[in-house]
Amino acid sequence: MTSAAHPPTPPAPDRTPGGSGSDADSWAAGGLTLGGTLMVVYGLFAVFQGIAAIANDEVYTSFGDYVFAFDLTAWGWIHLVVGVLVVLAGFGLFTGATWARVVGAGVVGLALIANFIWLPYQPFWSIIMIVTGLFVLWSVFNYRASSTA
Repeated sequence: MTSAAHPPTPPAPDRTPGGSGSDADSWAAGGLTLGGTLMVVYGLFAVFQGIAAIANDEVYTSFGDYVFAFDLTAWGWIHLVVGVLVVLAGFGLFTGATWARVVGAGVVGLALIANFIWLPYQPFWSIIMIVTGLFVLWSVFNYRASSTA
């Protein structure tokens, strides 16, 4: 009676951060693509939001009195400039460029701050954009380009 040799077991996938088989890396790679898409869409919405605030101050109303009260025209310009920067960084993320990840993280951070301060004018929209921005930041910081060619 002969016993059959067991087939060799495949090596375990590399689960280290940034490893080629990391589940977090595959999620972050997909998240980076989704993050770039969300950045472009968010940036375009911010541009339109800024144009609406610049063109007509009565488009938005404030709910309650807050410590940080700004002129809506100034907010329009802030959203317009940040929106353009977010769109450019979002397109850069599609190329996988490191500069786009660094710039994207910076402008998304600025957008998070702007949306937090924008809460009195558009609370629901600001919360959606804050959550979206946090996901984009997670994907930008967790993505590691695979080292295998």
